[in-house]
Amino acid sequence: MELVRRGRAPVSGPLEPNPFTIGPVELRMDHATRSLSALALVGTLAACSGSTAGDPGATLSPAGEGSPIVQPGAPGERARAVTADELDAIVGVSHTEADVRFMQMMIPHHAQALDMTALVRQHATTDAVRQMALRMEISQRDEIELMSAWLRERDEPVEPPMQAMMGMPGTRMVDGVHLMEGMLTPAEMEELAAARGEAFDRLFLEGMIRHHQGAIDMVDRLFATSGAAQESTVFKFAEDVGADQMMEIERMQAVLETLR
Repeated sequence: MELVRRGRAPVSGPLEPNPFTIGPVELRMDHATRSLSALALVGTLAACSGSTAGDPGATLSPAGEGSPIVQPGAPGERARAVTADELDAIVGVSHTEADVRFMQMMIPHHAQALDMTALVRQHATTDAVRQMALRMEISQRDEIELMSAWLRERDEPVEPPMQAMMGMPGTRMVDGVHLMEGMLTPAEMEELAAARGEAFDRLFLEGMIRHHQGAIDMVDRLFATSGAAQESTVFKFAEDVGADQMMEIERMQAVLETLR
């Protein structure tokens, strides 16, 4: 299987702090409209706020891992940091149907990964496989909770309508089960459950590598959709999924080589 890493063009000169993402993730080019509006806001706030170092009473909560966006207070009031969610509200960024479908479809995708890691506890013999499966189990369970909460907060169903699932790119129906990209078929899951020892370890790694690559393909499709992934939570989550699962693929490939 040939994996293609999503690269970024080199940038010359020092990078300016980017207040529009949570953490050290650069702003995508397709966010240009959002950026122009937000830059105008930040310029106004920065010009008005001056330095907060001289205000010992100012208590700022961070707006992410980067530099906070400081909103000055009225005379006699404290300044405060503007969070990423508040910035989204100010500049009018909202979620799209593509964002909703991505979250809805990634939940069952993650759920199958949990089914696969549950088998590791029973059948795996390799310590490296057990350790990787435990990390996946913890992270993907937390991400399912994040996606479910995101959908509920926006009054969107956690499970997508069947009609919407049928028309989603990259999906297929196998033995009455709707599968997203990279997901194992019911027959493949049965084969994995029946395997033991190193044969199980190899099947698990091969299946999970394919499963992770499917998730990366879903992220790439989201970012290729016009207007999608502009809300901060969706953008940061999708970026994290792509980066984390690529790293896990590389680790799994290394372990798999030792079993062949």
